[in-house]
Amino acid sequence: MTEHARCRWAQGDPLMQAYHDEEWGVPQHDSRMLWEMLMLEGFQAGLAWITVLRKREAFREAFANFDPKKVARFGEDDIARLMANAGIIRARAKIVATIEGARIYNEMAARGESFDDFCWSFTGGKVVKGDGKSFPTQTPLSEQVSKEMKRRGFKFVGPTIVYAWLQAVGIVNDHSLGCFRRTAR
Repeated sequence: MTEHARCRWAQGDPLMQAYHDEEWGVPQHDSRMLWEMLMLEGFQAGLAWITVLRKREAFREAFANFDPKKVARFGEDDIARLMANAGIIRARAKIVATIEGARIYNEMAARGESFDDFCWSFTGGKVVKGDGKSFPTQTPLSEQVSKEMKRRGFKFVGPTIVYAWLQAVGIVNDHSLGCFRRTAR
């Protein structure tokens, strides 16, 4: 088996390596998955991504596989259930933000607005390619997307979280020079 050169952050942990090799930076156009990743990035705020990645399946189970229609119906009993779930990150504000985020997602869909189209509208549907040498934590693009998401009511969508999400879902390709995923699609 050939060992690939990959981004430095993905080296050393098999779970991070698999995430990098199979998912991170791959252009995502599934609206539900784009929303799931945005919610997970919100849970990551203040923590390391590996923490969320290790809890990802528990998150999916706890949040009805991130089905926005189901999550939007969550109430106080569900919040209490989630706060008692040691398998996820138990931050009430982040849990409530996810439920509200599902409601916003559904409102957009009810108006005929595709979350995929919305997410990619900021780049005209094109992948923005970083230089592969510098790795900002936020950019004018993430500031613009953050501002619009906040205007719509999303929470935990500051420019740094949004930039990490843009990278994760492949709207921004920030694989480093020499990484085998930089030119892969």
